Amino acid sequence: MLKMHELEPGMSNVEFKAIISQATIGKTNGAKKRNYLNLILEDSTGEMDAKFWSPTDEDLQNCVQGVVVQGLGDIINYNGAKQMKVIKLDVLEATDEERLQYLKSAPIDPDVMMQEIDATINGMKDPDYQAITRNLIDEHREAFMTYPAAIRNHHDFVSGLLYHTYCMLKIAKGIAAVYGDLNEDLLYAGVILHDLGKVVELSGPITPFYTTEGNLLGHISIGNTMIKETCDLLDISGEKATLLQHMILSHHGKQEYGSPVLPQIKEAEILSLVDNIDARHQMFDKAYDQVSPGETTKRIFALENRTLYRPKEKTDD
Repeated sequence: MLKMHELEPGMSNVEFKAIISQATIGKTNGAKKRNYLNLILEDSTGEMDAKFWSPTDEDLQNCVQGVVVQGLGDIINYNGAKQMKVIKLDVLEATDEERLQYLKSAPIDPDVMMQEIDATINGMKDPDYQAITRNLIDEHREAFMTYPAAIRNHHDFVSGLLYHTYCMLKIAKGIAAVYGDLNEDLLYAGVILHDLGKVVELSGPITPFYTTEGNLLGHISIGNTMIKETCDLLDISGEKATLLQHMILSHHGKQEYGSPVLPQIKEAEILSLVDNIDARHQMFDKAYDQVSPGETTKRIFALENRTLYRPKEKTDD
């Protein structure tokens, strides 16, 4: 039984097992409009767009987001991207633990990444920034270690939030080593906490969706509230609390990207740039996974609707 990353255009009647990470019902064109299923099928190696053109009423009812399925399909090239034409689909019983096995996860062990986060917090010289960061990470540790950082665009996999934070922290430490005038504790606290609101904004690691709080408030507002409540709990006020809140509120860099304020201190500017660097790097990786070396991707809306070219792999000759 083949994995998603092994499927190539031209393959017929391939057997697969996957989890449905997205499912919508569409209508065919023409006079006799019929229902079809538009699916994203995913396993631990990747995902694939799929169309199930002749589903039964039972298929429409049972083939929903979050279920594990086994089936047959033909792989085609559609507008420059791989797509599956589903022939048959059967829903399998699966526990949450089993469903997690079908999901892509971060390339580094979560415990290893968490050791870096904990060591950074423990190494903070400012007791207030250390206390705020430690309190919030310990309170949300399990979710912080398992949640994705997004639903679609970047780091949309198990432990994606932790991996995104870990990579950003590595970059921030490199920048801090170049410039000697940065408040490192403020910068590192901002990096570690900048997306913590996503543990409330999103539903969890398995086929996540936006919660009511996520839709109505967003992770920036949620994260700011988390910090304000923790500062009140720890009796921390004044400029320190305000600067850390500013880091969270401005980390998207522009108001049109969701930040209510623009970065007004060096550490906040660097945080927004590091966030953008890591997110875009991962979006390139995700796009490259959909094409072979020497090919061009379809347009990526989140990257200014650009197409991307995947360079040919180096050889030994």
